[in-house]
Order: sequence, then C-alpha cells, then structure tokens
Amino acid sequence: MKDFAVSDAPAVQAQLDRLAALSLPQGRIGLDAIRALLARLGDPHLRIAPAFHVAGTNGKGSTCAYLRAILEAQGYRVHAITSPHLVRYNERIRIAGELVSDDELAALLAEVLDAAEGLHVSFFEVTIAASFLAFSRHPADACVIEVGLGGRFDATNVLPAPLACGIATLGIDHERFLLAPEDGVPTEPLARIAFEKAGIRRPHVPLVTQAYPSDVIAVLQALAAAEDVPLYWRGDCWKARATSDALYFEDNAGSLTLPLPHIPGAHQADNAALAVAMLRRQDALRIDPHAMAEGILAARWPARMQLLGDGPLTRLVPGTTVWLDGGHNRDAGLALARFLEERELAPHLVIGMIAGKDPGALLDPLHRLVESVTLVPVPGHDCLPPEAFAQWSTEATSAPDVATALRELEGRNPRSVLIAGSLYLAGTVLRENGELPD
Repeated sequence: MKDFAVSDAPAVQAQLDRLAALSLPQGRIGLDAIRALLARLGDPHLRIAPAFHVAGTNGKGSTCAYLRAILEAQGYRVHAITSPHLVRYNERIRIAGELVSDDELAALLAEVLDAAEGLHVSFFEVTIAASFLAFSRHPADACVIEVGLGGRFDATNVLPAPLACGIATLGIDHERFLLAPEDGVPTEPLARIAFEKAGIRRPHVPLVTQAYPSDVIAVLQALAAAEDVPLYWRGDCWKARATSDALYFEDNAGSLTLPLPHIPGAHQADNAALAVAMLRRQDALRIDPHAMAEGILAARWPARMQLLGDGPLTRLVPGTTVWLDGGHNRDAGLALARFLEERELAPHLVIGMIAGKDPGALLDPLHRLVESVTLVPVPGHDCLPPEAFAQWSTEATSAPDVATALRELEGRNPRSVLIAGSLYLAGTVLRENGELPD
C-alpha cells in the first residue's frame, strides 16, 4: 500500500519522488527495518518528549486531535504525527502546533532517505523516522502519535514507554494485513483486530480503550495481565455519556461536565471522552478541567463530516450545504447514517472508493437516506467500478470528477450534498475547493 504525495515546493517534491519509489518488500513484516533506520539516525525516537500513542479502526485521528488541542489549551508545546495526509504531506508532521515547513521537510526527508540506502524501507517507515528526527530537534512537552495501520507492527511502535496508550473504536478494515493467518492469535475477526491494535501496549503504561464486546475485552485482559499493563476500558473503569448539550465523564477520580465537540457527529463525543480518559490516567502532565473543555471546543479534524466553505466547488451548487467525509468502512457508514438522521438530511451522495474497499460498508446504511448517488473516480488510485455499486443503487449515475457531479446536480436545486468514500477523494476535494488543512 502506498500513499501518493505532491508538493508545490520543488525541494520537497524532489524528496517525495524518491519516497514514492519505495515499496514494501513482499512478505516483510516487523519492526527490524525501522529500528535499523533509526539507529543510523542516532535513535532520535529515544530523545523526544513523552508521548500519547493512539490506535484504532475509527476515531484514532480525532482522538489525537482532542489530545493535542487539550494539551495546547493547558499551555503545553505539542508535536504530533497523523496519517494519512489529505492535501499536503506536511500535514503528517506537526511541530509545536505548526505543520512542518517545506524547507525543513525537504531537509528531513533527504537526510532520512540517504540514511535508508540499502535497508529497503517503506514510505511510512521513512515518514515516521523523519517525524521522530524532527521531534528530537525541537523542544516540546508532549507528543501525540497516531498509529498508521494496526499497531503491533506499525512503525510508530518503536516508541519507548508512552505516558498513555489508547485504542479507539474497533471495526473490520485492512483485512489483508490485520487478519492474515498466523499461529497463536485470536481467530474471531474483531478479537484479532483488537489483538493487533493492542500491540502498542507497554508494561506499567495505562492502556485506555473504548467499550467492546465481552470476547474482545477478554483478549485485552489476558494480554494486559500477562505483561503488567494497567487496562482501563470504557464501561468498567471509566464512563461517558453525551446528551444534547453536554458530555458527562466519570472515573475513579471523579466526574466532569464537558462541552460537546464542535466537530460534527455524535461519535465525536466518544473520541473526545477517550482523550480525556487517557489524560486522566497519566500523572506526568497537569491537565485541568478548563483546558479539557477549551480543547474539546477548539479541536478540528478535516474531512470528518466537514461542512465545506465557499470555494470553487461549492459555488457550483449555490445555496446547497456540501458535507465532506473520508470514511470508508462499515463503522464510518453507520456514523454517517446517524449524522444524517439526527439532522434530518437527505443529501445527494457523491461517492468514490478505492479498489479493495467494500461498497456495502457505506451504502448498506446510507442508500435509503440519500436522494441520489453519483459515482466518481478517486484521482490517482485504482477505484471501484460503477458495477460494484449496482446492488445498492440501480439508478446511480457516474461522473468523471466531483466538479462534474456537482454541476449535474445544479438544476435539481439540491438542499445538501455529501461527498464520501475515501480520504484520498476528500483530499482532492479540499484542494479543489481551496481549503488546505493547517
């Protein structure tokens, strides 16, 4: 799997071209390559500020956004790694609150790629090494690290003991990687996913999770007990409840009444609550309730039920609200359906999904809630053909791009449009609408 990246800065693009030429050798898994690369760079990951490490199928990026916003509201300097990028590769590396500059990014990638000669490392391993190298050179109070894929063999898992580890919502995704046959691992799919995500655990480091089925919790309990990992799962060790006007949180340290996030979607209260639970299980950094409230309100996470602003694309459907979401698996589809039902929206759906994804993951919950379906390709990627969607929408139309899809809706005076199916598609939309994540 490869993430594509382009840059308007020639020096950055030269390194991105080198990065794009890398490929993961078939059959190679494990952390040996990233450890070897970091060793050549002087092990920068051992010299970064204390970290919060977050895995999960859905919600891990949003949880990281809440962690960062709360820590910054408390006055701390925070570095962050997130993935994938939507528009610019720079989005993956945030240094003390700011995206890494083009000049520094070009220099970092050149240094890491030069050091990687002969190691056969991947796109993501170089990215993580560059992130840690940057973090080792800039002072900070904390780092927020999002797992890329899985957890056990993710390149971020070379971290020394974090302040807290978190696992967000679990679902079935990336089956080819995370459900590959292996001896000695759980066979039930969701339990296996939990096993992979819980690979980020560390002895004596709090592992904080959302609520899961009992068989999944049993897997986590067994792993935690075998390695002296303090496990705190929602529903037993901490509780959270969202109403129409507040988020109520409770654990053994007491209760909090917090504001609801500004990021749309009922599930965002769950992500914010996980961030709060993680922060309350560490004792290295002081976090007061005011900072938690301020951070929850300040957090932003693009392409997650994002209401697009005025721009070249939205002007093609004047008077129409245009929503953008990068979700592409079943849990994301269910969250989108809840969002539409809560707001009594019946949008026209513009959807593109990359090859290998399950169209039913989104269309099973969504197809009865939308006015129409227009299929578009995902630029730069192999994508699902129109016939893959026929089971859910026999009247679906196709368009060569999002702009054309919107133009063809103009005469129907749509009240709302939802563009969904892929984070890569979402990145294209943000670029074309002039809304670059910062």
